[in-house]
Amino acid sequence: MAVGRGVNIARRRRKLTAAMMAERIGVTRQTFRRVEQGDPTVAMGTYLMALFVVGLDWGGLELSADPQADDTGTALEIADLPKKVRPKRTPQPK
Repeated sequence: MAVGRGVNIARRRRKLTAAMMAERIGVTRQTFRRVEQGDPTVAMGTYLMALFVVGLDWGGLELSADPQADDTGTALEIADLPKKVRPKRTPQPK
């Protein structure tokens, strides 16, 4: 995974050991190694904390969750639009 590789390179550039990173993130050294390997079973918060500790930008994540950027959802919504729109009838008094 690219995030794990990026964290690994950033850690080594900053001359931090894996033990130092694990301590700063608040996880075991083994869990941190899994982060660097890109293990998908590691909690997302752990990845975010690792990015924060080395000072890397994680700005793309909020764009992933942006409803305006959801092209598939927009296409599904458009496909589900009614063919015709008619005003509701109001009941006539008798």
